[in-house]
Amino acid sequence: MENSTHTILAFSRELHTCDTNDKSITESTVRVIWAYHHKDMGEAGQNYHGSNRGTKSLRLLNPEKAEVSSASLPYFDLTNKDVPIPDKDTTYWCQMFKIPVQHEKHHVTKVEPLIQKGHENLVHHILLYQCSSNLNDSVLDYGHECYHPNMPDSFFTCETVIFAWAIGGEGFTYPPHVGLSIGTAADPQFVLMEVHYDNPSYTEGLIDNSGLRLFYTQDLRKYDAGVIEAGLWVSLFHNIPPGMPEFVSEGHCTLECLEEALGAERPSGIHVFAVLLHAHLAGRAIRMRHFRNGEEQKLLAYDDEFDFNFQEFQYLEEERTILPGDNLITECHYSTVDRIRMTWGGLSTRNEMCLSYLLYYPRINLTRCASIPDIMEQLQFIGVKEIYRPVRTWPFIIKSPKQYKNLSFMDAMNKFKWSRSEGLSYNELVLKLPVNVRCSKTDNAEWSFQGMTALPPEIERPYKTEQVICSSSSCLSCSLFVALLFFVHITASTIGNIGPFVQ
Repeated sequence: MENSTHTILAFSRELHTCDTNDKSITESTVRVIWAYHHKDMGEAGQNYHGSNRGTKSLRLLNPEKAEVSSASLPYFDLTNKDVPIPDKDTTYWCQMFKIPVQHEKHHVTKVEPLIQKGHENLVHHILLYQCSSNLNDSVLDYGHECYHPNMPDSFFTCETVIFAWAIGGEGFTYPPHVGLSIGTAADPQFVLMEVHYDNPSYTEGLIDNSGLRLFYTQDLRKYDAGVIEAGLWVSLFHNIPPGMPEFVSEGHCTLECLEEALGAERPSGIHVFAVLLHAHLAGRAIRMRHFRNGEEQKLLAYDDEFDFNFQEFQYLEEERTILPGDNLITECHYSTVDRIRMTWGGLSTRNEMCLSYLLYYPRINLTRCASIPDIMEQLQFIGVKEIYRPVRTWPFIIKSPKQYKNLSFMDAMNKFKWSRSEGLSYNELVLKLPVNVRCSKTDNAEWSFQGMTALPPEIERPYKTEQVICSSSSCLSCSLFVALLFFVHITASTIGNIGPFVQ
């Protein structure tokens, strides 16, 4: 179709062509390459596109969002005010806000990122935390660098994630029957907005005013939404050797945690409707695996073509029920072939994470369901025999053997001569280690299993993906098609050059 301002090309292809030279289209991220010339193809053939070219990461099979018009809805903005970004690699900036909607229940139905123009690659992610309701307006006076020794005490009361946005993502619209509750005594009155600034070029003089816009309504939804952070607790216990073409890490939302939290508040289960998968630069693929009574269910969410610069909530085609006693495993695949030192779990984009954010309903008092692997066997793998006790500092100091004496855990792991075979053996060990359970409530409270040790479940590795069956003449599993629309906006200065539409 073509009019005076736009040309629209529509085309379709099978999801699985069964041609070995073609890439199957799945729910994973797809890198779409585009190019066009502003004139139609002439007798001499196709015109060279010149600079009219680019790439875009998309999730072609992400279910359609049921877009509810927000044009007439009231909203409020949570934005930073002239935050100076230091000339350093990674900065986490925290600012406290007070929710302006109070005394009467409302539902937030849509959240949009407000990223300052030109800062699209600077703002890596934004997390919104619910804080203690016992705070007062004095905490609103100023922001501060997060995780800093001089960080205000009030920030430590903010542990419950209520929304997450990451680089490349767009606005998020809640399903018609679910909303983020605000305005009641149980809802957040004070929230902490954490913005991760990624400045690898150490650019000086940057000032940022990014944040979030929340649309809300008095027309209440049936259910209140909640968020569970699952995966690997961000710490040095999570580490990846250098030079590995593939290394797998697993974060466990254990059956012990889910049994206690859901059994106490929601024995019939909770319903997950969207998932955000999160890793950093070494991440290559992430899967959210789901087990019930030892039997693996269909993947809850996955991205086998993870793109660090394209992270957004995946809407589930069908809501998934999580029951007491289920297991959830966030499985992350990394590549460190271009690194010569250990990669550590941490806040910087050069560090790593392995996290899943589950959006679900109805809301219960479970905010974090994660794990960290035991550390002593990691030390024994590289030959550490003894550490100084008591452990008064972190990282702790090694006592023996001689080659590691007085070294920290990080220094010893970096000193160890990692080969690819040693890395594979270490990976096998780490996946079998007992895990320390993280099982947290709102307001810094904890379920009884917090800090306890559990064994990871016996699971099949690697995960077996569903195979596409092909015959010699045709593809038997290719009844589904993907249809794409390509929009080209033609400016007024080039309209005169447009000839008849060529199909």
